[in-house]
Amino acid sequence: MPELPEVETIRRTLIEHVKDLKIEGIKLIWPSVVCGWEDKAFEDLVTGRRIRTIDRRGKYLLIRLDEDLTLIAHMRMTGRLNYYPDLREPEKHTHVVFRLEHGEVHFSDVRKFGRIQAIPTPLCFSGSSLGKLGPEPLEADFTPAVLKDRFGKKKVFLKAALLDQTVLAGMGNIYVDESLFLAGLSPDRRVDTLSEEEFSKLHQAIQSVLQAGIDAQGTSFRDYRDANGEKGMFEEDLQVYGRGGKPCHVCGQTLERVRLAGRTTVYCARCQR
Repeated sequence: MPELPEVETIRRTLIEHVKDLKIEGIKLIWPSVVCGWEDKAFEDLVTGRRIRTIDRRGKYLLIRLDEDLTLIAHMRMTGRLNYYPDLREPEKHTHVVFRLEHGEVHFSDVRKFGRIQAIPTPLCFSGSSLGKLGPEPLEADFTPAVLKDRFGKKKVFLKAALLDQTVLAGMGNIYVDESLFLAGLSPDRRVDTLSEEEFSKLHQAIQSVLQAGIDAQGTSFRDYRDANGEKGMFEEDLQVYGRGGKPCHVCGQTLERVRLAGRTTVYCARCQR
């Protein structure tokens, strides 16, 4: 599933192509992927509007159109938004084609979990799931104190707490495992046992790992691509994720692979005591 670095990379690579372009037409191949507003069909709401900018909130893209309309796009597990400078025949798993003044944007999704919702911009955070998201981990006002406050008095594993989007927005399995390794914290450590110093280490690790992921344009194992169809390169920097049974890059001990919070989790029992 695309996480914060992947969605941010899609945002950056897509906006450079589509900013201020008019959506001249929409081809719905699988209509269930989109959602209109009240009694207005998605095509009628969107056609003829210009793309002003693209924002991101957690794992969601917010495509801002003129006349106070926003498209909330969630990639889920295998969704992609690709820009093509010329007309392009839709591929097998393409569900929506946005025909622009110059080029097209195709939304494809092998597993059909992704969605694009049209919603009035003033209602973005009150009329959708965005209102329940926790703070953005790369914003200046996200501090170790904020992280501690978001954890509250939970008596759950660190892995489960960091995967909870109401605690912190944008992180998933890849960047949680990597952040915990960098912080030297075991994923099955209970959040209510962390010291002030450990909160600080975890906060710094989260920001460092996410920024490194963005700098590398995300992680591509299977489906993820940016808006230009390019893979991310962060896979080359992974310390633990996907490396269960292999030696730790730091100490050489065999990495453990367990199931936590319903997700496969990899960690080093020596580096993450």
